[in-house]
Amino acid sequence: MIWNENRLKTTLLAAAGAAMLLGASLSSAAAETVTLRALMEDVPETKIIEALLPEFEQKTGIKVEFEKIGYPDMHDKLVAQLTGPQSYYNLLEVDFLWAGEFPAANWLVDLKPLVEKSKYDLGAFIPSTIELLGGSQDKLHLVPMYNYSMGLLYRKDLLADEKLKAAYKSATGKDLALPTSLEDYVAISKFMKANAKVAGAAMQGQRGDPNSMEFSNYLFSAGGAYRDAGGKASLNTPEAKKALDLYVDNIQNGAQQGATSATLDDTMRLMCSGAAFSMVTYWWMLPQMDDAAKCPTVVGKVGLAVMPGGHGESGGWGWGIPKNTTPEEQEAAWTFIQWVQSKEVSVKRALQGHAPVRSDVYKDAEVLKKYPFYQTAESVVASGKSFPIFTYSAQYEDVLGTQLSLAAGGQATSEAALKAASDGLQQLLDK
Repeated sequence: MIWNENRLKTTLLAAAGAAMLLGASLSSAAAETVTLRALMEDVPETKIIEALLPEFEQKTGIKVEFEKIGYPDMHDKLVAQLTGPQSYYNLLEVDFLWAGEFPAANWLVDLKPLVEKSKYDLGAFIPSTIELLGGSQDKLHLVPMYNYSMGLLYRKDLLADEKLKAAYKSATGKDLALPTSLEDYVAISKFMKANAKVAGAAMQGQRGDPNSMEFSNYLFSAGGAYRDAGGKASLNTPEAKKALDLYVDNIQNGAQQGATSATLDDTMRLMCSGAAFSMVTYWWMLPQMDDAAKCPTVVGKVGLAVMPGGHGESGGWGWGIPKNTTPEEQEAAWTFIQWVQSKEVSVKRALQGHAPVRSDVYKDAEVLKKYPFYQTAESVVASGKSFPIFTYSAQYEDVLGTQLSLAAGGQATSEAALKAASDGLQQLLDK
């Protein structure tokens, strides 16, 4: 164990040294003429990194400018640049839903040669975060930036309430405890709505990205998958039917009124106000629940768990470099990626609420002292499974979301909705 730790330290020092040398060479040769420009989603993570940019510029001489916009406008704005003769954006933030499309279109630099040349250590990254972005033994187009895997946020105080515990035991013969299966979760959700007078689950049932991401947790927890081992659509299965039946049951009988049109922001407000027992959502929302200025009603009352059943939906962003940029820009972008995803900078980001992709950051003593739940968060990330990643992932969200909405509204049976969703997936896969 000592030898392994020493070897890891040596590897990390070598990687850091390579990055410093690369930065130094750029400082003398190209830094004064290179400005990195990135189109970034306007979210807290971007602001956390932006605050650290002066440190990078001081170390390397390379300037970095972030243009911040809302997520719905990012994809088309990036594509317009990536298909042109030369991209204005020479550093890319890429959502996992585009991680199939962008490499397939040959828009991204293969980072493998840069990793090997700089001896950059990828071993600290949680494997699922690299796989999520399409990384393989042969190619690497994206380096993980931050993660937004989904888990279960739940009210610890309601689970510990003696009157509720007694009522649940009387009604079911079971102890009221953190659910370990999808069936138990939905049963507790419906119980809480009837007995605690709160929504059992704050659910984001709006058609498209909200309900597609939410349902994915049910599918993976029930043992289902979007594709089989051969890559074919596989939603016509008993596991998928179980997942959709339970999802519909919960949205109709456990969730808040109006859940079928609710968004992530709606569920956040509901949970924050104390009007919900649980929420299947992105794990990094817990610090917001523990912020007395934002959610005073539930501070200290909310816990985090891996999705009952063992697997939640995993999402994330990665850093990439567009092919239609100059060699000097590409070198500068790679210098930045090594710096921003180093352990030192990742820890600084984590202490501000960053959702890490490196396992060593989740184990960092300073991070755990401030956020003890990061130990559970690492399990949420490591066990996460992905929405199907291919050229038409974003389009498939609309296909699936439509069928989920029909089932949730009682306009389609689970069997019919799943068949249509599976057929739609296969048609897009075949394109």
